[in-house]
Amino acid sequence: MQPYLAVAAGGAIGATLRFAVAQLALNRWGSGFPWGTLAVNLIGSLLIGLCWQLFERWQISPNARVFLFVGIFGGFTTFSSYALESVRLLQEGRLQIGLVYMVGSNLGGLTAVFLGYLLGRLLAR
Repeated sequence: MQPYLAVAAGGAIGATLRFAVAQLALNRWGSGFPWGTLAVNLIGSLLIGLCWQLFERWQISPNARVFLFVGIFGGFTTFSSYALESVRLLQEGRLQIGLVYMVGSNLGGLTAVFLGYLLGRLLAR
């Protein structure tokens, strides 16, 4: 039961943080582009890459691992919102913005994971 509680606690934290970032982005830049989802996915990708590298070198408990990776990062990042926002942009005829968002999310996410991994290697020395 402990791993389930760890995931639930982490998920509550991650989802709350995602909502806060989305609201901050909405209030600052408006609703013309899904900045909040892009931000959480890039930040989450960077952090998951960082933790991936650090936890290859530093031992953490299985419950701490699922708390972070499945709970916090799973609750914080969101592919379903990304997919929905992408389809909406395309359906609204905003092809250019939709393509920028999709390419930026995918390439940015992959780049952020890689940069987080490299940062973890530097910090773990």
